Amino acid sequence: MAAPRWVAAVRRAPALLALAALAALASCGDAPEADGSPRASAGGAGAGGQGAGGASGTPVEAILDELRADRDAALRAHAARTGWPVPVDGGHLFVSTSASLHLLAGDHDGWTGAEMTGDDGFHWIVLNVPAGARYKLTDRTAWAADPWSRAITYDEFGEMSLVAPSAAHLERHFDVGDAAMEPRTVRAWVPEGNVERVLYVHDGQNLFDPAGPAGGWRLQDHAPPGVLIVGIDSTAARLSEYTHVTDRIEDGGALVGGMGDAYADFLRDTVRPLIRARYGEPGPVGIMGSSLGGLISFHAADRHRGEYAFAASLSGTMGWGSIGADVRHETMIERYAAHTAPVATLYLDSGGGGDCLDGDGDGIEDDDPAAADNYCENRQMRGVLTGAEAPYVEGASVFYAWHAGAEHDEAAWAARVAEPLRIFEAL
Repeated sequence: MAAPRWVAAVRRAPALLALAALAALASCGDAPEADGSPRASAGGAGAGGQGAGGASGTPVEAILDELRADRDAALRAHAARTGWPVPVDGGHLFVSTSASLHLLAGDHDGWTGAEMTGDDGFHWIVLNVPAGARYKLTDRTAWAADPWSRAITYDEFGEMSLVAPSAAHLERHFDVGDAAMEPRTVRAWVPEGNVERVLYVHDGQNLFDPAGPAGGWRLQDHAPPGVLIVGIDSTAARLSEYTHVTDRIEDGGALVGGMGDAYADFLRDTVRPLIRARYGEPGPVGIMGSSLGGLISFHAADRHRGEYAFAASLSGTMGWGSIGADVRHETMIERYAAHTAPVATLYLDSGGGGDCLDGDGDGIEDDDPAAADNYCENRQMRGVLTGAEAPYVEGASVFYAWHAGAEHDEAAWAARVAEPLRIFEAL
């Protein structure tokens, strides 16, 4: 395949920017803001322990002393324990690290705004507010969601902070990483009622926010009842983390990628235990992504067989490993062609179109320079999955869709993500 065609497709994806002169994602690798707020792609911590007006067992003054001694460390520590606002005797402790946003307003006071107490690099207030109350930080001119709030939702004004909601909502976990994977935010769409199954999805910063690239996926609008959707943010190392082998994507360029094993193990050994501890992990467990996120979903399902009942790929880069003219590493097409038993129920699709050619004789039909959205690679993958000797059965253990002409971007994936969610819900 001609490398420029693939690189151009990657660069069209709003999630991707250049990394070391290569196409990769720039997302949550930034340092904390100067005022101590989380990274732009980050948020608060998970679900457990945040009740309305309950006692935390930690006196307010003790938490304030922690903030005075090392504000940012204390903010992160309590985000990981109970989430902000922190439940304390008499209500919840709210903190603002903005010098100007020193009022706390919300449903509890008709959005008039209560003056917070100024302290050493932060403002604070303890209020007893109803469960599920919405709030923001303000000076009555500017309004901002609390960047440290655990629970959020979105409305016509953007992000909205919540206190101990019981309705469906988003929750955020800071700085989730391990020895091999740099810290990133993990976001969980928490359904109302019981969690019945869990779906892990890559590129988490693009999944829920309506202000995300091309409007984001808005997965909360498609989430089936009882499905906990966990979005794992990507980082500037996305290209490496989401690929199982190295490849060359620019003529004369260096080999890139190949950290897929470490990323799949990070999901198994770090992310999933966190989710189990906060929410449980009942029922079927699935994994899903787009572009390279689709590739790594199929890789993780194969690497950790029996761990995922469902793997979904939207416009997956299934020819990775054979893009460079001189590179002959195992593609996901070849790996799955060798299966003698299904690893999971599979979904794959693409938009685009084109003539599917193997001009360089490497066995991968990816050499039409006019083809788009990984159409040919996914058509070939569908063929090996449904061949006469294949262990998969179309319509039962593998599902394929072609959306002719659809672009390689979040808007296109959002338009068709309801179908893999429907299949997952039916398992």
